[in-house]
Amino acid sequence: IPSNVDLAGAEIELVGRDHREKILSMVLNGVNEEYEFVVIDCPPSLGLLTLNALTASQSVLIPMQCEYYALQGLSHLLKTLQRIKKFINPNLKVEGILLTMYDGRTLLTGQVEDQVKKYFSEFLMKTIIPRNVRLSEAPSHGKPIVLYANRSKGSDSYVELAQEIIQRTKGEIMTPKKQQQEISYEDWIKDNKLRDFSKNK
Repeated sequence: IPSNVDLAGAEIELVGRDHREKILSMVLNGVNEEYEFVVIDCPPSLGLLTLNALTASQSVLIPMQCEYYALQGLSHLLKTLQRIKKFINPNLKVEGILLTMYDGRTLLTGQVEDQVKKYFSEFLMKTIIPRNVRLSEAPSHGKPIVLYANRSKGSDSYVELAQEIIQRTKGEIMTPKKQQQEISYEDWIKDNKLRDFSKNK
């Protein structure tokens, strides 16, 4: 369901509501059994709209551009997710970290990828979304990439991502072995692995 211009004033309207962080969750509770997956695309901010999405969700897929400042922001985001899990949504987990706008020809992309593998390898998705012209063009045509250019590398990557998520969520009924291996982002906090990456440049 695409958003529209009315969404721009949604945060202002939510401010005065009781249980404002749970509005979306209450709405979805009435229909979630009708769907296998509900995907919520959040704005790049931690306002009330994003908080509603995180409160209503079971897991979070974190898209991360292959840039240095995105790497710095990742640790702060994981700490925020930990607080939301502790105080608002105990079922929230990190589904994975998705590298986007990936350009293997640049040194920075390789450095960012290495750092994510070093500190967050358990969360890193196998699928990588490349920097692709067709991906940039699709929104201006009002179409998802799989309809706008279904033979492009960008389309292939998102189809691969969908398949990976389905395998991870539907094929991973928790066995004792899986429960033992699962690592939460609280463990990263306790092990002091979420530190300032600028110290390790």
